[in-house]
Amino acid sequence: MSYETLRLIRDILLRSFVIGAVIALVFGLVTIIGWTTWADMAGRWFHTDSATLTQLVLSFFMSVRFFLVFIVLTPALAIHWTLRKELNKRK
Repeated sequence: MSYETLRLIRDILLRSFVIGAVIALVFGLVTIIGWTTWADMAGRWFHTDSATLTQLVLSFFMSVRFFLVFIVLTPALAIHWTLRKELNKRK
């Protein structure tokens, strides 16, 4: 792979992380703000209790965090680190 291709992949991954983090933050705020209303509504619609719904929501946010950190951010930082090292070698 060329230097420019790696830079493009790195930039895409870093921007994907930022966008994903913003979306996760919005989801979190909406969940916190509307919890009382939506928890009751979900309980009626899906015949579930508050404890089960809480576990599902926590599982969702843990999955989002895992994806953002280990699938998106870690490779982006590894590529960034590698590109910096190669750039320093060229100088």
